[in-house]
Amino acid sequence: MSASNDYRGTALGRAVDEFERSAIAVILGAMTLITFTNVVLRYGFNTGLIWGLEATSFLFAWLVLFGASHAVKITANLGVDALISYFSPQLRRLIGLLAVALCLFYAAFLLKGAWDYWANFANLPQTTGRWFPTGFEDMGRTSYRAWYEVIDIPFPEWLRWIEPLMNEGERYEKMPRFIPYAILPVGVALLLFRFVQAALRIWRGQASELIVSHEAEDAVADSGHLNEKD
Repeated sequence: MSASNDYRGTALGRAVDEFERSAIAVILGAMTLITFTNVVLRYGFNTGLIWGLEATSFLFAWLVLFGASHAVKITANLGVDALISYFSPQLRRLIGLLAVALCLFYAAFLLKGAWDYWANFANLPQTTGRWFPTGFEDMGRTSYRAWYEVIDIPFPEWLRWIEPLMNEGERYEKMPRFIPYAILPVGVALLLFRFVQAALRIWRGQASELIVSHEAEDAVADSGHLNEKD
């Protein structure tokens, strides 16, 4: 079973896959639309979207984090296997398990930091513990920080319903930071999920190493086919 098709048979796998693909497509479309509109306004009408640069910056950050987890899923990550390719299949599998264990440790550690940073702007408690979460902090009214706003992006009118929930009824002039920053825990959680999938592939013998793309070899093979046609 190829890595790209792994877990597509489960409802969770299909849902996560469709969510990632749809999000990446929407983000790319939004970035293209905003940039194109800004170019037309700037050179055609000597004006522009003041919030365009900040919006595309946030969208690019979303694209990177969604793309990171999707790259793990489709095994598009680059890696060096010049040495381990000479090992026995059993040893390669052992090294793969060790590598994915380190990736899981890193992703779990990163998820704690991502949650704590986002919770700081979302009226949610940060985790306690220096390295791994041991619980959640006690919050008082002074701990609520959802009133923090971005610099330029205006607050959408259709989101006014969140003001009583997040800002004690006070009006937002700009978009609150907890909305664009939400990609941090979401993106890292998706990354952790993809590493769990990779670990199960290796554990079940469906793969012997961790997500290595042979991009250079594929390029050489493609070039060879083109030369044969010539």
